[in-house]
Amino acid sequence: MTHSPGVRLMDDLGFLLSRAGGLVAGSVNKALVPLGLKVRPYSVLVLAGENPAGVNQRAVALTMGLDPSQIVALVDDLEGRGLVERIADRADRRNKLIVTTEAGNRLLDEARGLVAEAHRNCFAELPEQVLDDMREALRVLVSGG
Repeated sequence: MTHSPGVRLMDDLGFLLSRAGGLVAGSVNKALVPLGLKVRPYSVLVLAGENPAGVNQRAVALTMGLDPSQIVALVDDLEGRGLVERIADRADRRNKLIVTTEAGNRLLDEARGLVAEAHRNCFAELPEQVLDDMREALRVLVSGG
C-alpha cells in the first residue's frame, strides 16, 4: 500500500502555530516564575489592567478563548493574592467587573517587562516587519475575520 506524501508536518500551519504557541507560552511561564504567575493569570491581569473601569468575566473568557468557569478560578486566584477585585457593574448590578488593585498594577508593570524580554528572546531571529505582519495576521485569525 502506498501513501501519498500530503503536507509535511513542518509545512502544516496548524502544527506550526501550536508548536510556536507552546514555545512562547513556555518561555513566558518561565519568565513569570519569580512573580508567581503563568500565561493565563497574566493575561487576565493584563485585560483587567487595560480596562480601568473593569472588565467582565464573560469578555475575558471570550477574549482568551476559555470557558467562563476557567476564568472564575483564575480570577479567584488573582483576587486571593490581592491583585484584582470584583466590583459591581453599574450598568448591570448582576454582573461583576474585574479591576486591578494597586498591587496588581505594580505586579503587572513588572510582569510586562519580563514578558517583553521573553518575547525578545523568542523572536530575536525575526525582522520587525515580519513580527508586525504576523501580529496583524494573528489578530485577524483570532478575531474571526
